[in-house]
Amino acid sequence: MNIEQIEKLCLSWPGVTEDVKWGNDLCFCIAQKMFCVTGMSQPLMVSFKCSDEDFQELCEREEIVPAPYLARNKWVLIKKASALTKKEWEQYLKKSYQLIAAKLPLKQRKQLGIVKE
Repeated sequence: MNIEQIEKLCLSWPGVTEDVKWGNDLCFCIAQKMFCVTGMSQPLMVSFKCSDEDFQELCEREEIVPAPYLARNKWVLIKKASALTKKEWEQYLKKSYQLIAAKLPLKQRKQLGIVKE
């Protein structure tokens, strides 16, 4: 995965916006709530939210660690893109999106097109 592929994937889901924060971090958000953050410089490093089970499993892998400042909220930092397969990238980023979207009020999810009326 590279930054362009991550951007294309994340922006393909309803209600997703992108924003640059802290000077050099590309953030993908739903209703201003981040679900994926990546640096815009090389090497590519990406953080995203995951479930409790996925957090434990992922942190046991090489090149994946609890994300600084966000680990208590079950975010991981992927230090090397090859730590995940393309299919795993798609799966975990989609799960992160769904975890954040699920916390939004139903009315807001409907407005964003995340759930059908």
